Amino acid sequence: MNDTPAPAAPATAPPASPAAQADQPAEQLLLVHRARHLAETLPDRPGYTFVDYVADPQGRNETLTWGEVDRRARAVAVALRSRVIAGERAAVLAPQGLDYVVAMLGAFYARVVAVPLFPPDLPGHRYRLVQILADASPACVLTTAAAEASVAKLLGEGLVSPPRHVVAVDQVSTGRAGDWRAEEIGAADLAYLQYTSGSTRMPAGVMITHGCLTANARQISAAMGAAPRQTTTVSWLPLFHDMGFMLTVAMPIAVESRAVFMDPAAFLLRPVRWLRLASGYPNVFSAGPNFAYEYCAARVGSEDRAGLDLSGVRAFLNGAEPVRPDTLSGFARAFADRGLAAEALTPAYGLAEATVYVASGPPDRAARIVTLDRASLQRGAAVQLPGDAENAVHLASCGRPAAPQVAIVDPQTAMACPPGRVGEIWVNGPNVSPGYFRRRSENTEVFGAALAAAPAGLPRGGWLRTGDTGVMHDGELLVTGRMKDLIIIDGRNHYPHDIEATVQGAHPLIRQDRVAAFATRGEDGERLVVVAERGRQAADGQPDPDGVVRAVRASVSAHHGVGLHDFRLVAPGQVPRTSSGKIARSACRERYLAGAFAGGREGPAGPRPLSPR
Repeated sequence: MNDTPAPAAPATAPPASPAAQADQPAEQLLLVHRARHLAETLPDRPGYTFVDYVADPQGRNETLTWGEVDRRARAVAVALRSRVIAGERAAVLAPQGLDYVVAMLGAFYARVVAVPLFPPDLPGHRYRLVQILADASPACVLTTAAAEASVAKLLGEGLVSPPRHVVAVDQVSTGRAGDWRAEEIGAADLAYLQYTSGSTRMPAGVMITHGCLTANARQISAAMGAAPRQTTTVSWLPLFHDMGFMLTVAMPIAVESRAVFMDPAAFLLRPVRWLRLASGYPNVFSAGPNFAYEYCAARVGSEDRAGLDLSGVRAFLNGAEPVRPDTLSGFARAFADRGLAAEALTPAYGLAEATVYVASGPPDRAARIVTLDRASLQRGAAVQLPGDAENAVHLASCGRPAAPQVAIVDPQTAMACPPGRVGEIWVNGPNVSPGYFRRRSENTEVFGAALAAAPAGLPRGGWLRTGDTGVMHDGELLVTGRMKDLIIIDGRNHYPHDIEATVQGAHPLIRQDRVAAFATRGEDGERLVVVAERGRQAADGQPDPDGVVRAVRASVSAHHGVGLHDFRLVAPGQVPRTSSGKIARSACRERYLAGAFAGGREGPAGPRPLSPR
């Protein structure tokens, strides 16, 4: 570790002073100041509990009280400011655990911009980590003693310019906390860079200010009806993920509650662990992508279910990827006899550019599923059908957006769309980021959009263009897809996740949530291509491959009225996914065009892929 003194801090516009913050009611404080308030008012109350399944397969609880969190964060802040200046960046390359929480809050206390990442030995993400470090150019790395060797190895490879300092936060003595002096932190100061998952492009650092973080934590807490000092957030989501950080670190500060969390690998190995944690506390709020709920319904057996009591769960938010109505109903059926209330399953929509949360269904109503005519939706209109109608699309409502504000906009004219018309989702509110780090050319277009004419009650300027498509139906938000992923054939819009759902239901050999649909250019326009992984249960054989081809082609033609140009069935693990678990369609398309799925094989020794006849 390098103890070279830091240079003097640059001049900045004076934010609110600590004294001025202290005069404000607790609920109006910035989150960083509210964390200090908790240490002063509830020092002995548990703040964060990490359940370690590596130390003990049954789970070993490690807890920090609010007073302990504050002392450790202040000590890390002192260590940081002895090395770097305010406004510089500190990358967090630490494993999931309490040290990660301390590292993030320590950076906040020091007015240093945190960059939440992951240790270099996280499988499958090394290249992304190198990309982000090159873009963020941190002055310091915050890690742990256990991860320090892997960090040193990465930095020694010369792939990125090494930071000036490396600090193991678990080696910083809490005795240094007494040297900390309160920073003058304002709402416009950057808190951290949230790097996007890269599902459609290279990762970009979303600049999240202390004001954005505070506003969004209040918005999601209010929307969910999280009661102060009565709520427990339970999570396995990575802390470097936007929802993982909000649920585990930010929300407990906002509502003076407690977080209980574990490592994502512990969940993947035994998904019942997530549900057991949710069973062990009152007034539980949790979240996960769609696949997590399918995974639990399929993998948690009757013996494990017997010990669960999910009656205390207020909300299981379902977001980060398309919410499938069949998943909601399947999860509800699987755990209804374990006390799970139907209204606890809550579809949600958000994105890193809005800090994370934008909208969700109400916490006191079962998920609303809307059935729309597929042909009309392909033409950009939402026409409702009876729930049992054939050739229909079923979408989960994300509720009535209130804070932040949402508009559905024609991206060509910047005019607000009438209800029932599909357009781009635009978001406006104090949670919206000021832009991407070092991407000024994109920021005006993405973060500075203006409506051609503002409807009553909506501002004209300051809109975030999400790149997602949706429609307002009966006053509620239905998310239909991603503009960059939209497949347009013969003038009709096809949403890839809709086609993917059809394909994975066409034959039992196809692996769930491992299907990518995209378009390629041909002489006669766009052509539909689908790449799907075969299920792991078929690893030693491939029953009736021609039957899979026929089933997929027939199902896509019948449900979507479009011909399938090419279909490839590949080995497990071949369809690329982002760090947050989404299908990386652009990356899959690039691999397909490069011939990665061609040549008559699934892999070095795998069976032949299924090509069109």
